[in-house]
Amino acid sequence: MPKTILISGASSGFGALAARLLADAGHTVYAGMRDVAGRNAPAAADAAAYRKEHDADLRSVELDVLDEQSVGRAVHTVLDEQGHLDVLVHNAGHMVVGPAEAFTPEQLAQLYDTNVLGTQRLNRAALPHMRERGDGLVVWVSSSSSRGGTPPYLAPYFAAKAAMDSLAVSYALELSRFGIETSIIVPGSFTQGTNHYAHSGQPADSHTVAAYETRYGGLMDQLALKMAEIEPPTADVTEVARAIVAVVDTEKGQRPYRVHIDPSDDGAAVVFAVGDRVRAEFLRRVGLDDLLQPAH
Repeated sequence: MPKTILISGASSGFGALAARLLADAGHTVYAGMRDVAGRNAPAAADAAAYRKEHDADLRSVELDVLDEQSVGRAVHTVLDEQGHLDVLVHNAGHMVVGPAEAFTPEQLAQLYDTNVLGTQRLNRAALPHMRERGDGLVVWVSSSSSRGGTPPYLAPYFAAKAAMDSLAVSYALELSRFGIETSIIVPGSFTQGTNHYAHSGQPADSHTVAAYETRYGGLMDQLALKMAEIEPPTADVTEVARAIVAVVDTEKGQRPYRVHIDPSDDGAAVVFAVGDRVRAEFLRRVGLDDLLQPAH
């Protein structure tokens, strides 16, 4: 059945790819992006061109996850135009690169605002409607960095993605009795095909950066080279978008709780499997195993 879908951070990368493939699959897709009339005007124009060329129901909508009013307006736009919202995809995120100590507390707070609090704003706007309907799907785009091998100089981003993943895990249980299902998509590192690295932020404290360069000079160049070496030549970021489409198109109650797309295999799938198994076993021990599946 065609679904109405809202995706955050859909101007580029995983979000833009998923929006297009979901629209190709017959769904009505609202590609959320900030500053549609400004810096993301080209992205909105590309989405409009794709809609026309492929006869796909792909629509751009102003959505800044940092702005509660913007989030509310985006959700209301979807509900006013479609009457319902079936799927919410948390994809918006931002990466920073550099020694952890060199980032100011304000920078870390801003990073958490985008990667973690943004999902909370969107949930608070969209979930009341889903709870009232007793149906829905929330898809969280996490990261293998939350549990896999993690190199240095990416600590603030890794910590923020881990926080988002933890939030998703708890939300899954608290939404299940309302009939709302959760799936967590876990991409690994893709060195090409997204703007994560190109648009990454830098530490504000240049003095501390210089101090670290005396011992860690050239580390990011070394890391980039090695990551490119271990990434298979067949690695394709489109697989992340295809995984999202597959989850959306799977029958309710049969959707996977967690899906890994990690060509470089940093080990996250192994660690997450243990954690998710322990979680399920604990819920059974305390008599809450009904929370492992959405109510019908």
